[in-house]
Amino acid sequence: MLTFAGRNHRSFCDRVSRREFLSVGSLALSGLSLPGVLRAESQTAASSSDRSVVMIYLPGGPTQHETFDPKSDAPVEIRGSFGPISTQLPGVQFCELLPKLAASANRFSIVRSLVGMQNRHESFQCYTGRPGGRNEDAEPSGGWPSFGSMASWCLGNSRNGTVPYIDASPAMSYPPYRNRGLHDASGRNSWPGFTGSAHVPFALEGDVKSDLVLNSIEQPRFDDRGSLLASLNRTGELVEPEGLDSFQKQAFGILTSSRLAEALDLKREDPKVVERYGAEQKTDPSFGGAPQSPSHLLLARRLVEAGVRCVTVAFGAWDWHANREGPIDQLSRKYLPVFDHALATFLEDLDERGLLERTAVVVWGEFGRTPRINAKGGRDHWPNTQSVLLAGGGIQGGRVIGSTDRTGGVPATRPVHVQEVFATLYRTLGLDVNSVKIPDFNGRPRYLVDENRQAIQELL
Repeated sequence: MLTFAGRNHRSFCDRVSRREFLSVGSLALSGLSLPGVLRAESQTAASSSDRSVVMIYLPGGPTQHETFDPKSDAPVEIRGSFGPISTQLPGVQFCELLPKLAASANRFSIVRSLVGMQNRHESFQCYTGRPGGRNEDAEPSGGWPSFGSMASWCLGNSRNGTVPYIDASPAMSYPPYRNRGLHDASGRNSWPGFTGSAHVPFALEGDVKSDLVLNSIEQPRFDDRGSLLASLNRTGELVEPEGLDSFQKQAFGILTSSRLAEALDLKREDPKVVERYGAEQKTDPSFGGAPQSPSHLLLARRLVEAGVRCVTVAFGAWDWHANREGPIDQLSRKYLPVFDHALATFLEDLDERGLLERTAVVVWGEFGRTPRINAKGGRDHWPNTQSVLLAGGGIQGGRVIGSTDRTGGVPATRPVHVQEVFATLYRTLGLDVNSVKIPDFNGRPRYLVDENRQAIQELL
């Protein structure tokens, strides 16, 4: 979150101190300031690429059976309560609760046979493609960086100077779901990874402070973006420009007058588009996950338009054991229609604006769910396989990669490793996983992916 000096802070000649005027607490656990980030990033050459990646993280691990891999011929304790629905693709079916995605299946592809995830309730796996936080993981010095941190290190800012990596997730109460490298069970933290603090995401909500504090005005969760910009402009009248160094001026410019500041102001969006995305649906607080907030997907689209290279956003709460809120058929009826509408609208919006061809999208959780429904009527953790949606950025739509067995429990054909997905995403940004290396804190060069994993050729 952002913190500006309030009235009780020391000032010079009734003006804001140039050392105290701005800090961005959620850029790093250390409270690294945005000017410090920009100063460090100036050492990285900017790329002319205007390509982006949006990672939509589904906290808790969604069920493959009730989404993209229904098993209509399996026994009821495996197939569940819902039937399949035909999609735009011949012979391909989704769960009947996803009619809008089924009708637009040519815009994206589905991997039904993902492998390589661990049974760990944390976002780290989705954002890095690797396990971390435990002795057996043998993390490098500094820890594994996230995809966005790697892209930031390699490519720097976009052509218009926009910060390269933003986490636009809603606030979440379960810390390992947040994009900050905190691990489930071990309690260790891999933040910020060996790319360093200059390449952590510019987080909009919730990681360090729960409220935005701006000129002594608290605004929970950036809800009123118009007032935010008005407050920033008032602060601008108090700041003496000649008293700022070049990086502080750049930071202040980003937040007051740049395309990024405009992107953050949802009141600039056509109200019909906001309405088209739909209303937020809260999830049960006991999940510790995110609300289903279509406006955060809209914000991700606006950030891509502004030139951000990597945007991460969490959507919903998917830990459906049936120990919270109800059995899986009840949870599916409540939450899947909102997911279906919001995601289909997001992809359609990107496509209509000509953004999908240069913006890769990945939608996934940290693992799948058990083939067999448990005694309470839910599905438990299942890292053996899961479904993943991929779209845009040169990734071919209208394809299904891999298949699972009759129960949806293990790959039957074409297992796709999680790092193949990462190699595909790096490729969409123009990064060659066979040649690009980044040194860890010990100076050892590290490839972007391990074990010579390559992009998914069937999607290229």
